[in-house]
Amino acid sequence: MGDLQAGQEEKNLSTAFVKNLRYLRNELDLQGLNSKTLLATVDGSFCNKVCLAFDAPRTEIIARARKDAKLCFKAPGEGRKYYSPESFTPEQVRQDESIEWSMVQVFHGGKWREVRYKEVKNVLWRTGSKRKPLRLIVIAPTPYRLSKKKRLYYRSPAYLLTTDLTASAQLLTQKYFDRWQIEVNHREEKDIVGVGQAQVRSDKSVPRQPAFAVAAYAALLLASVIAYKDERSATLIPLPKWRKSSKRPSCLDLVTQLRLEVADNRSAVVEFGIKTTLRDAVEKSAA
Repeated sequence: MGDLQAGQEEKNLSTAFVKNLRYLRNELDLQGLNSKTLLATVDGSFCNKVCLAFDAPRTEIIARARKDAKLCFKAPGEGRKYYSPESFTPEQVRQDESIEWSMVQVFHGGKWREVRYKEVKNVLWRTGSKRKPLRLIVIAPTPYRLSKKKRLYYRSPAYLLTTDLTASAQLLTQKYFDRWQIEVNHREEKDIVGVGQAQVRSDKSVPRQPAFAVAAYAALLLASVIAYKDERSATLIPLPKWRKSSKRPSCLDLVTQLRLEVADNRSAVVEFGIKTTLRDAVEKSAA
């Protein structure tokens, strides 16, 4: 019963994702961006037949796949068989020495890094995209050290399936690494802004409160870009000693700066009905 419920929830999420993706494509077209391609980068929970079989003009998906997904090529010849009987997995591609590694540079963690990858085009996934061709990109484990004197560790490899057969591997790999910012957004929205933490009484407030909190979060980041050009300014509070450097202000920095400005310019927020003091701001931030 639990597996059935989990599968139903996954299907509902994927169906809602496809619906929102089609809506977003239409909105972009209405804004005059007909020539632009919409690339959706998703995690493994959306790497399924509902999402990858989705077809819309100028819309592509790149998803993290399982290492044991059963892939194949199209059957040779003109026979009735469409799928080749020989199958392979992304993990087998990673271990296949006949497929050479290539190198791309991606910007991640504040600097450019070299990433090794393998690429296989026009693969088929019977239980996923069916007859829709996909592109497999295998990203090699990246080495790292906890400190200069520590031993060398390796992160887990990544296996990506995408419906985009024409974009460069560098672009697709960069978009996959950029997706980490979405995880950062989710953490900040939940831990700092408080999305999902409000206790409301009205039924209408249940969907409205998270939407309002996310809108406020987006407005805060946009104000930072306009005011500070997405860079850390000397007008912000000094960094603590444990933070050696920071190229741009964090969400917590912006919230702290906003509290200080509200406390110093109380007349500017009177029209919004906000009555607060510096003591109130400190007590709320510590709550």
